[in-house]
Amino acid sequence: MDTEITYRLNKFVSNSGVTSRRKAAELVKAGKIMVNGAVEKNPAVVVTEKDIVEYEGKRLVPNKNRIYLLLNKPKGVVTTMEDEQGRKTVWNIVESKVNQRIFPIGRLDMYTTGLLLLTNDGDLTQKLSHPSHKVKKIYQVSLSAPLAEEDKNAIEAGIELDDGIAEVDGLSYIEGKEKTEIGIEIHMGKNRVIRRIFESLNYRIERLDRVYYAGLTKKDLPRGWSRFLTEQEVIMLKHFS
Repeated sequence: MDTEITYRLNKFVSNSGVTSRRKAAELVKAGKIMVNGAVEKNPAVVVTEKDIVEYEGKRLVPNKNRIYLLLNKPKGVVTTMEDEQGRKTVWNIVESKVNQRIFPIGRLDMYTTGLLLLTNDGDLTQKLSHPSHKVKKIYQVSLSAPLAEEDKNAIEAGIELDDGIAEVDGLSYIEGKEKTEIGIEIHMGKNRVIRRIFESLNYRIERLDRVYYAGLTKKDLPRGWSRFLTEQEVIMLKHFS
C-alpha cells in the first residue's frame, strides 16, 4: 500500500507554483487559502493531495517537477513576476522556456545585472534565503571615483548602516583595472546593501554586476540569457551549508 505524502500547508501551496514558501505562509495567515471548503489560517496544518486546497477559487496541486533556471539578468529589468508599472520583468525573459511558474531566489534591483536563480523548489528557496547558510555572493563594482585606501579599510572593518553593521567577507581592487573597479564578496541579504555601503562614503556606483552566487558563475552565460542547471549543480545546491 502506497504511503500518502503529507505536506505543511504553506509547503503545499508553494509547491503548487503559486508563490514562494514565505509568501505562501502569508497567504494562509491572511485567510486566502481554503482547505476542504473552509478557510485555513494555520500554515503548519498538515494536508495531503487528497485534500482540496484552493486559492482564488482554483484547486492547487503540488508540482513534483522541479525547475532550476539560472539567468544573467540585464540592466533595467525588475526582479518580479509582474509589474504594475509595465516594466520588463525577469518572468518576461524566461517564460518561454518553462511551462509552469517559477520564482526568483532573492532580488537584484532594477539597475543591477548578473546571476539570478529562479525555481519552483520552495525548500531550496528557503534554504538559500536563510541567513544561517551564509550564501556566498560576489559582485563586480564600477565606481564614479577611485576607492581610497582608507575607505577600503573602513568597508572591510564594517560600515554602520541604518539597519546595522554591513559585514563584507572580501574586498579587493580588480587586478589590471583602475581603482574604480572593485570586487566585493558578501553573504548578507540586506536590501541594496552594496549600493548603500558605497553611497555612505559618497561614491556613486556606475555598474553593479553579480558574478558569483552559491557556487554558480556566469561562465558561458551572456547577459540576458538563461540556462537550466545541471544535475550536478542541483545536487551541489541541495547539499549547500
